[in-house]
Amino acid sequence: MQDESVRFKITQMIDTGSNVTLTLSEDVELEAVSQQQRMLEAVDRAIADKEVKEQIKPILEALLRSQPQTVVRSYAQTTIQVSMLKRRYEKMGSPRVGERLMVEIKKVQ
Repeated sequence: MQDESVRFKITQMIDTGSNVTLTLSEDVELEAVSQQQRMLEAVDRAIADKEVKEQIKPILEALLRSQPQTVVRSYAQTTIQVSMLKRRYEKMGSPRVGERLMVEIKKVQ
């Protein structure tokens, strides 16, 4: 069994007066990848013949450049929601939206 500490970013905070609810999203930095880049890489993997690749690639690049560019993020982030008494929230330093928290996740026996 492996313990894992994960960094989360606070994306939403709801303060009801006596309770605080924090919505957390896994804090990962993703490199934006365009849909065109992914398509070119797929063609690169699918076609083994170098000569055929060299003939197809310029045509495909020209076609893809004419399309609107769509940025793809390929990682599904983990999100959690935590509700706690306001007093406990204040004891942990009253973190705000955009700040980061470390959460330890492990199975207890």
